[in-house]
Amino acid sequence: MTRPSVTLREARPDDSEDVGFLTEVWAEVMRRCDAEDRAGDVVSLAARAAASPDERLILAEYDGQRAGAVLLRLATLTPLNLEPVVQSLSPHVHPAYRRKGVGKALVEAAAAFAEERGVAHVMTASSSGSREANRFMARLGFGPLATLRVAPTAVVRARTGAQRAPLRQPGQTRQLGQVLAARRAVRRESA
Repeated sequence: MTRPSVTLREARPDDSEDVGFLTEVWAEVMRRCDAEDRAGDVVSLAARAAASPDERLILAEYDGQRAGAVLLRLATLTPLNLEPVVQSLSPHVHPAYRRKGVGKALVEAAAAFAEERGVAHVMTASSSGSREANRFMARLGFGPLATLRVAPTAVVRARTGAQRAPLRQPGQTRQLGQVLAARRAVRRESA
């Protein structure tokens, strides 16, 4: 008996089954909105990737069934380090197809895209809470480059001292609130 094989192909923005699968498998990493808007986001991603020589949206199929996906994008290592890199964004395998070679095939697709474009490095990211995904990437040779942290703007503002005076642009005079506070202080002193 032969083992089912993993095949790779580009996702099609006009295929509702591709869009539905991608919306489901990437649900945790996409913006929080209704399913229709997420499906629209997937269509936009797939159309952009199909039109760009620097992007590919790859679907992995296992025995003819959609099993995983990854978005590949040519970029720079960081906005400051302009060394080219292939970003392997959100490589996900459907839970029913894990440990069947699908994840490895997606990483191989990223390496092939990098070689095709003459790029020396591939980078990816996995959720900090996903021990299995992080161990998988480490086994394939990926090491940590940075730790990305995220917080709501309101929390950052509260914890960095929002009561501080806002920064002024060159040539900008004091804010109205500062002017009024200074006038109140002068009135209190003279009363």
